[in-house]
Amino acid sequence: MGVRLFEGADQSIVSNKKKELAMKDVDYMRVAEDSINKIKEGAFLTVKSGNALNTMTIGWATFGFIWRNPIMMVAVRSSRHTFGIIEAAKDFTVTVPDGDMHKEVAYCGSKSGRDVDKFKMCNLETTDSRQVASPIIKARGRHYECKIIYKSAMDPAHLDEDHDSSLYPKKDYHTLYFGEILVCYETD
Repeated sequence: MGVRLFEGADQSIVSNKKKELAMKDVDYMRVAEDSINKIKEGAFLTVKSGNALNTMTIGWATFGFIWRNPIMMVAVRSSRHTFGIIEAAKDFTVTVPDGDMHKEVAYCGSKSGRDVDKFKMCNLETTDSRQVASPIIKARGRHYECKIIYKSAMDPAHLDEDHDSSLYPKKDYHTLYFGEILVCYETD
């Protein structure tokens, strides 16, 4: 099977023990709407700090341009295992799967990395990212490598009461992580 490239796209190859992974650069804004629609169905937020590594399912994210940088914002609740890792990390990756990974997404969204090895249980492999320490999930799809440039814990005093009562009945608020998108690419 050949590698499909967008006209003018740069391509790099990352070696892996089993096979090479072709990475095709894409313009994050050109694919933002498609990514958001797929993230609503579930994507993998992967974070590494030191020897700690975890992936979790996200269903919310934001893309934009702020502080002169392309940004992806992700939200992590302080009750999540990933929270302790991302608090110590300098970066994160998001893998938006293209294809049927509904079982893996559901599992990683319902189990904690404190209790189980989600990578082993879901047969998920990681591979080195291109510019950050956090790896990507080795899967067909779109990958974002982001450097954390700002984080902010939500202040419920500034949250609409309807959203507070419907989305945070346990008062387990998110911390918002603004990541500069260093690179966005697709893999087959």
